[in-house]
Amino acid sequence: MNKTYTILLTPGEPGEGGYYVRVPALPGCITDGDTLEEAVANAKEAIEGFVLSLQDRGIPVPEGDSGTDSLITAVTVEV
Repeated sequence: MNKTYTILLTPGEPGEGGYYVRVPALPGCITDGDTLEEAVANAKEAIEGFVLSLQDRGIPVPEGDSGTDSLITAVTVEV
């Protein structure tokens, strides 16, 4: 079964580097990586493990996303 989930990648603190990753459709599914590529690979692994854990416990697996690409970025505003 293939499902597509949106992941949110947030750069680590200045001087630390890396990326933090969370999966909005799967609350509690978080990971990180030293590089963007590693963070994405770790996200795939985390999602697979999270979904398997839900299935093992008989908990319904949240539907994946529509499969469309999303872009999330920060903006600065003056208030």
